[in-house]
Amino acid sequence: MSYQALYRVWRPRNFQDVVGQTHITRTLQNAISQEKFSHAYLFSGPRGTGKTSAAKIFAKTINCEHAPVKEPCNECSACLGIQDGSISDVIEIDAASNTSVDDIREIRDKVKYAASSVPYKVYIIDEVHMISVNAFNALLKTLEEPPKHVVFILATTEAHKIPLTIISRCQRFDFKPISNQAIVERMKSIVDAENITVSSDALETVALAAEGGMRDALSILDQAISYSEESVELEDVLAVTGGVSQQTLTNIIEAMYNKDAHHALKLLDELIQTGKDPGRFVFDLIYFLRDLLLFKSAPSLEGILERARIDDHFKKLAETAQMDWIQDAIMQLNQCQQEIKWTNSPKVFIEVTLLSLTNKQQQEQTSVAGTVDHNELSKLATKLEKLEKELQAVKNAPSQPSNSAPAKETRRTQPRPTKNGYKIPYEKIRHVLTEASKPNLKNVQSQWATFLNNLKNTHAPAHATIQDSKPVASSDKALIVSFKYEIHCSLFLDNRETVESVLSNSVDKPLTIIPIPENNWQELRNEYINKQEQSETKQEDKEDPLVEEARKLVGDDLLEIHD
Repeated sequence: MSYQALYRVWRPRNFQDVVGQTHITRTLQNAISQEKFSHAYLFSGPRGTGKTSAAKIFAKTINCEHAPVKEPCNECSACLGIQDGSISDVIEIDAASNTSVDDIREIRDKVKYAASSVPYKVYIIDEVHMISVNAFNALLKTLEEPPKHVVFILATTEAHKIPLTIISRCQRFDFKPISNQAIVERMKSIVDAENITVSSDALETVALAAEGGMRDALSILDQAISYSEESVELEDVLAVTGGVSQQTLTNIIEAMYNKDAHHALKLLDELIQTGKDPGRFVFDLIYFLRDLLLFKSAPSLEGILERARIDDHFKKLAETAQMDWIQDAIMQLNQCQQEIKWTNSPKVFIEVTLLSLTNKQQQEQTSVAGTVDHNELSKLATKLEKLEKELQAVKNAPSQPSNSAPAKETRRTQPRPTKNGYKIPYEKIRHVLTEASKPNLKNVQSQWATFLNNLKNTHAPAHATIQDSKPVASSDKALIVSFKYEIHCSLFLDNRETVESVLSNSVDKPLTIIPIPENNWQELRNEYINKQEQSETKQEDKEDPLVEEARKLVGDDLLEIHD
């Protein structure tokens, strides 16, 4: 196999080729040229940022036949031998597979022997955080006072796992994630040298997907080149990375902002059905909204946008969307991104987030419209005046003795609004409970999965509102459904006719669905069970004449019955 991956062919051979790490390469070059380099270094940072490459370049530079120099010549026998691995004095060790004390003791025993081919022996230990605590202890003394002809370079992606006693014996250099602009410039020089045609949009999308790693960027570019035909376009990179086009992101944001939940959920479903990664979609959406917010705040910052391209559609969206809504959308999507990492159903969390953002925008616009409607304001003022008069009348009336339990019961007979504005019909639910039966509920439960599948195929937005719910009680004519999220109770009412129609076809009879939030259902259910138990107890007590006579004498409040 003669072909080599791009990241191997274009691995840096000089300090100048190490992209985005000038603060490190300049320090190392000056130390080498002045012959003041240390005996031990620690290179830490994210994957693919040049740690091992810099270590190998360092080994070539200090052993170059023209030393002291700032760059290796890559022509002398020392540079060429170190580059192809034929010189045994530069030893690369993978700490992930050499973690034991014996492996470190072997290094400690051989380190005292002088280099055979070049002036300095260099030990490059990659992923050094993987070796054991005992192995670190075995390395301590050697690392602190090695022979003059030995240099240790430790490389790691997780410096916090290395003992402080090791870190204190090394000069530490922290490699930072490479900027998208630097990655794009490096890839442009590579594709020009390879005579490959790649669009600028494609290169920028590759850089974003690489998340600061040059090696990852070249691997993705390699995949896109293999996938494409004559030239690499944006669509090729999106297909390889699972990313989402800007047009789709714009359409989804517009649908949410314009309160079109049906269109937003339909676009999301199409993305998932075509195999797009849900996590990648949320990542792209967050970055696109970030760019939208920055452009809206300061259009002159066009150069630092990472995901968006400035076109007429983007400018129109920036003019329309409100900053508060964009900021809230970023926060909610970030929370969604954390949640989908630990679930097998990421689509559900994304749908809930899209619905939440759509519903919030609808509530805000309704609120704004209400503040402008002067007729509504006058009506509210009239109602407020009437309520003040009634309140004054209640204060002036003589106080009435009341029982706390019946008062509580009276309040609960009226529909009580939840925090999302949905009023729970307690009386209707109590009435259904008196007529409910287990056979009716089991019949609905047996057909519930079929019903949800039919509803999804018929009306996706309606399915999104009811998929996190479950039937909890049923009579011949009505069904009580417990919803996990309160907001879905309100959203369900907008699609009630569709849902009930599909349900009636699934269970072969018409049923009226009464929604209730899960927490409120548990509270009402416990209340209903307690009432049933009290009713049964009173019925038993009435059969005992002695208990009935005692009740007449002292009343229910002071009466306690013991077997």
